[in-house]
Amino acid sequence: MRIGVRFGGAAGADEAALVQEGFDPPADVAAVARFGVAPARPGHGIGCACCVPRGPAALALTELFLGRARGTLPDFAAVVVVADTNGEAAVRTALETDILLRARFFALD
Repeated sequence: MRIGVRFGGAAGADEAALVQEGFDPPADVAAVARFGVAPARPGHGIGCACCVPRGPAALALTELFLGRARGTLPDFAAVVVVADTNGEAAVRTALETDILLRARFFALD
């Protein structure tokens, strides 16, 4: 079952937070992962993995997923993104372009 990712809004105790650096995490969430916004890296036109490594947002979502799967983080029902427009764009891009993230997560809006 894929995990929903919501952009903004209040976070519940059964949710995780994906928080851009410089922002405070919501209180009382099940888990928190932080990410930075990296500048875009040029690569092949198709954006293959050989020259375009996974970005910070993708790595942070993977950290949440693996922590939940391994039991090192509490179980959570969804992920709430706390970020500015650049951070939200980075998360949306990761969700759209990273095949592993598409298998694990989906955008709720």
